[in-house]
This record gives sequence, C-alpha cells and structure tokens, in this order.
Amino acid sequence: MTLLFRQVALIGKYHAVAGGAAGSRAALEDIASFLVAEGCQVFLEHDTATASGMVGYPVLDVAGIGAQCDVGLVVGGDGTMLGIGRQLASFGVPLIGINQGRLGFITDIPLDNYRQVLAAMLRGEHEEDRRTMMQACVMRGGDCVFKALAMNDVVVNRGATSGMVELRVEVDGHFVANQRADGLIVASPTGSTAYALSAGGPLLHPSNPVWVLVPIAPHTLSNRPIVLPDSGEIAIELVAGRDASANFDMQSLASLLHGDRILVRRSEHQARFLHPRGWSYYDTLRKKLHWNEGGS
Repeated sequence: MTLLFRQVALIGKYHAVAGGAAGSRAALEDIASFLVAEGCQVFLEHDTATASGMVGYPVLDVAGIGAQCDVGLVVGGDGTMLGIGRQLASFGVPLIGINQGRLGFITDIPLDNYRQVLAAMLRGEHEEDRRTMMQACVMRGGDCVFKALAMNDVVVNRGATSGMVELRVEVDGHFVANQRADGLIVASPTGSTAYALSAGGPLLHPSNPVWVLVPIAPHTLSNRPIVLPDSGEIAIELVAGRDASANFDMQSLASLLHGDRILVRRSEHQARFLHPRGWSYYDTLRKKLHWNEGGS
C-alpha cells in the first residue's frame, strides 16, 4: 500500500522512563531507522534533538513541523502528547502516540509492538480522534495577564499551606454559586480521566461537546460535579484564599490575586489523534482502569 504520511516529525521524552535518557534515545533511534526503512523522511523536533543528542536528521521547531510534516510521532506518555498536542493544534497536524511505559489514554501503541501497527497506520489504516481544547485567560482589572491553552483541564487550587479558597462561579454571565473548597476543576472530556476523575467527576466520552465542573474537597457536600455545554464561557473569580493559583494541564501556572477572574472558553482549534484501526475508547477505558479484572 502507498504511504499516506511521508514527512514524519519525531517527538520524544527523555526523563523518568524505562532506561532513562539512554533508553529513550535508543527507542527514538530505533523508531527513526524504522521510519526511514518504510520510506519516510524523518524530522526531529527541536527539543527532542537537543535533549537526546540524536544527529543525522533535520531539526524543526513547532512552526516548522506545522508547515512541513504530515504527521507527528510522539514517543513518551500522555503528558508528552498533551504538551505537543497544544502546540500543534493550530496547524492541524495529526499525532500518533507510542507509549514507553504503561498504556496511556491517548498514547496507546506499546513500544514493544510498534512496528506492525505503525506500518499499517502510515498507509492510512487508522482511526481519527479529534479532541476539543480550552482557551483560558486570567483577567486582572480588565486586562488579560496570563493566557494558556489546555487540553485536559483548568484547575484553580488553594495554596500548599493555606486553607480553603472561596470561588465565585458564573456560566455565560449567570451566577452559579460561591464555592468554598480546596479548589475547582474545569475538565474537558479528555481531562475527565485525569485529575477530575480522582476528585469524583464522571467519565465523559470524547465526542461529547461538554465540560465538567468538579469541586475539590468542597466544604458543602452538596456541591457536586456538573456537566456543562462547551459552547459557553465559564468564569471563576477568586473571592478569598491565600497563595491560590491556576494550573493549565498541570504544565503551566499562574499565581492569583483576590478579584482575579479565570475565563474558560472552547478553543477554535482541535487536537487530532490517530489510533490503530479498530481502536475503541471503551477498550482504552477497560484496559487503563482495569475493568473486568478478577472475574470470569
């Protein structure tokens, strides 16, 4: 079969994985050699090349990948995929994930079995999975002082040594509630399997155009998670609490002052993930969450 993806960007992670940096470089080099043998031209993402020390392949920054590459191949875990997914979403470059550790929710090809699966995907045998993203900003006195994209969640947290925060929540300009809690999570369907799940939120199928609002250890037990349409705007104002912060995918952070408002809207961009033919979200949930284990 004819190759569908010829220009392939290789993006990797090097820390806290099997074999450490050396193991990661060996995996990247093996995958790069395989891609070349399949007839692909391989490009290294800039930080990947710097951190791994790999040579012999052209190096591109994110904008270069967006302009020149047909697909990005991410070697690592879901955190690596989240980071590059946010950066490449505006370019529409699809991403394939090879997981070096445990099965991920969005990096679902095991490293030890990637060759046969990847060869078929490069020739168009894949399922496409589009994920919505959040555009968030921190408003202070009418000015946006911090802006970030998030694929998983936007989290407002209390300080590490302080008590609860009090947050005023509005949806589309309508007052919802003042909540006293350790914090509040606004999660996408992708992020519903992350922090929101551990805080008691529901699992959301990624095709649903919704967010879920999940309080973290609420003072009032009747403050429960609520599912909201992603077409609106969520505003969270810090009313009280010391050393509070807003986290975006747990990969960027803004310190908050009283009166700051975090505005969350749906981004105009979507992340594009490619999975092996026959992939099912339910299979991923079953494997990752260990459903059906211990029974016949």
